[in-house]
Amino acid sequence: MPITYKDAGVDIEAGDELVERIKPFAKRVRIPEVIDDIGGFAGLCGLPPGMREPVLVSGTDGVGTKLELAFATGVHDTIGIDLVAMCVNDVVTTGARPLFFLDYFATSHLQVDIAEAVIKGIAEGCAQSGCALLGGETAELPGMYREGTYDLAGFAVGVVERSLLIDGRRTCEGDTILGVASSGLHSNGYSLARRVVSAAAGGDWKRTVPSIGDTLGAALLKPTRIYARAVQALRNALPHEALRALSHITGGGLPGNLPRVLPEGLGAKLDLGSYQRPALFDWLQEQGPVEPSEMLRTFNLGVGLCVVVDPAHADAAIQALQGAGERAWRLGTVVKLPASTPFEQRVLFD
Repeated sequence: MPITYKDAGVDIEAGDELVERIKPFAKRVRIPEVIDDIGGFAGLCGLPPGMREPVLVSGTDGVGTKLELAFATGVHDTIGIDLVAMCVNDVVTTGARPLFFLDYFATSHLQVDIAEAVIKGIAEGCAQSGCALLGGETAELPGMYREGTYDLAGFAVGVVERSLLIDGRRTCEGDTILGVASSGLHSNGYSLARRVVSAAAGGDWKRTVPSIGDTLGAALLKPTRIYARAVQALRNALPHEALRALSHITGGGLPGNLPRVLPEGLGAKLDLGSYQRPALFDWLQEQGPVEPSEMLRTFNLGVGLCVVVDPAHADAAIQALQGAGERAWRLGTVVKLPASTPFEQRVLFD
């Protein structure tokens, strides 16, 4: 008896249905630079008019084992925001405006409702970023993934005028470092977090923790904050030379990310008492238990973005960030260090 592609595990009709369902999402976040609608072989996007020397900026990332929480809780409509955020937040550290985003969704067996929920979240992330959802790829790969699971990858492209690039080169000793609040763990450290929850709560994601004020599942699934509009607010409020550097705090925490935007011979002295750390991090540290040094290099500890500014413009920067809906504060100062200081020792803590 003849067999079909569907018999082998690939449902072409389901894929076609998904494409039709997601077209309205792409239409909602269309920007003037987009040249064609979703559905072709390639996405087309022009550059903003009037730029003299445009530089394209790209970023790619995934969501990691935070996906396991989506599988365990059945909540799939926010994980797409995380995907966009992890890419876009890298792109905007250069001062670039996000232009467009593409996604890759891979699964063993395509469940259209779940895929639609995921891509709806991706569109929401694009809306928060001000960029277009230009296209993507859905791959049905029987036998490659556990039934009921999927994997995600994302790709963001932005553009910035070459003369307005933010690259950290103007950073000086004495510059002010601002912290911008995260919404939680964002999308890093989930292998450790899941192990703590497994040991301390028997893997019960529905358990309410009074100190956190929410269930473990809800607290850990809070989508990653997207800083595109906050960075634009900084660009509008400050002279270009006053905005020295931007650091997206992801895997590696503060010690592993801030040095990436500081010139050789400079480090950061941070005051972790300058803000109230979210209770979720305290719970994870206590229940692990997890050593303080391990917390620092695994989690963002409530700081999703660091902004390095000329001290004379620090107050204006905080006001701009707050006006964009962010919580921001003075986190530390740029300090001089011997040029031979190892990378991992270039962030000091009070």
